[in-house]
Amino acid sequence: MNRRDFLKGLSGAIVAGAAVAAGCDHPNAVKVEGYTSGEVPTDKMSMRADAHGQQVSLLGFGMMRLPVEGGGDLRSNPDAKLDQEAINQLVDYAIEHGVNYFDTAPVYLKGMSEEATGIALSRHPRDKWLVATKLSNFRNWTPEASLKMYHESFEKLQVNHIDYYLLHSFGGVSDGKSDFEKRFVDNGMLEFLLKEREAGRIRNLGWSFHGEQSEFDKVVALHDKYHWDFAQIQMNYVDWHYAHEIEPENVNAEHLYNSLAERNIPIVIMEPLLGGRLGTLNEHMASLLKQQNPDRSLASWAFRHLAMFPHILTALSGMNLMEHLQDNIRSCSPAEPLSEADMALLDRVADEFAHFPAIPCTNCQYCMPCPYGLDIPKIFEHYNKCLSEGNVVSEGTVEQREFRRARKAFLTSYDASVSRLRQADHCIDCGECLKHCPQHIQIPQKMHIIEDYTNKLKDSLV
Repeated sequence: MNRRDFLKGLSGAIVAGAAVAAGCDHPNAVKVEGYTSGEVPTDKMSMRADAHGQQVSLLGFGMMRLPVEGGGDLRSNPDAKLDQEAINQLVDYAIEHGVNYFDTAPVYLKGMSEEATGIALSRHPRDKWLVATKLSNFRNWTPEASLKMYHESFEKLQVNHIDYYLLHSFGGVSDGKSDFEKRFVDNGMLEFLLKEREAGRIRNLGWSFHGEQSEFDKVVALHDKYHWDFAQIQMNYVDWHYAHEIEPENVNAEHLYNSLAERNIPIVIMEPLLGGRLGTLNEHMASLLKQQNPDRSLASWAFRHLAMFPHILTALSGMNLMEHLQDNIRSCSPAEPLSEADMALLDRVADEFAHFPAIPCTNCQYCMPCPYGLDIPKIFEHYNKCLSEGNVVSEGTVEQREFRRARKAFLTSYDASVSRLRQADHCIDCGECLKHCPQHIQIPQKMHIIEDYTNKLKDSLV
């Protein structure tokens, strides 16, 4: 059996990469996968300078995944509200421990993220934090709608200037015209934002990218004209070399980073943990990292990897649990450099991760809501979890008792995590989700694969 076949057949349990705070003697003590790591530093955060010399924390707080009242998420409970008290506590703790960059957008969390972010941050002196938000005019890019979105961001964030403003997630082409041209140039918004930067209401103007390399290269080349203050890309130790291999439409982070670094454009990183997947590796991949450094969480490897790149300004992490926040602060306070052996090991893990047959969903939820009610991210999360736990197997490939165990685990947890009316068999191939997925996942195709597998398991019960 070769290595890739071995990976496909792994039945090892998932190993949690996030810190687990349990039985800690000190309120600031954290247990990282069973290892007590001491106090969380308050004054050792690694800092980077932006285009204007402003000091920015290496760890940035992504406000796209925030606590919900009563637990759960907004998909499973559409009427739920964000837990503002819990958000305030997380923001307070982050600022106290050196985090000063907070990233939100009008479309995050059903439009509630900006307001919740504004409430939490406004309780602190303005010079203690930096806020980033975006022009998320995906569906309506008329000048009127775009201007309305821009001005509402100021109101919701309770600010008179925005530290980092982004043209949100361009990269596609339709009807012979690029997203960038339609959403930002033809409607006059880019010229307006350049004037807003000149007036000081925007301190740094940049953009975030998901899409075709040719579109990325065009916008980077416009630096001479527009003088971008920063850019936001997806980068981690897997996407560095394997983003294109995982999904052919994706661009390797090596090209993205080097193109920006050549022009000295500061870089903000999104998905440093690939939607948390690099913090929850399967047993084999996790054991490789644990053997190298048993006291480090899996997530810490990703942040230490990013810290090796000098043009990275900050790395955004969605942290809806205090344990995640504490572990990430420790990883960046300060970020200890990786050795050559460490880097070589990460490349090995990245290769194995890239060829593990998981669906590369980062749970960004841009595909939601589905017109037909599917909970797309939850379906993919369930499938990937079962895959990593060895519960995606075919009858005849393992002994019958093991097959029955895996079948029960898959079907029982599927119904528990995704309601029947929101499962993969309700996909009708409308293709609406394909327009919005930044990872370029062929979502209907994946849904039919999961549907077929589920039906085979059910048929074997007869």
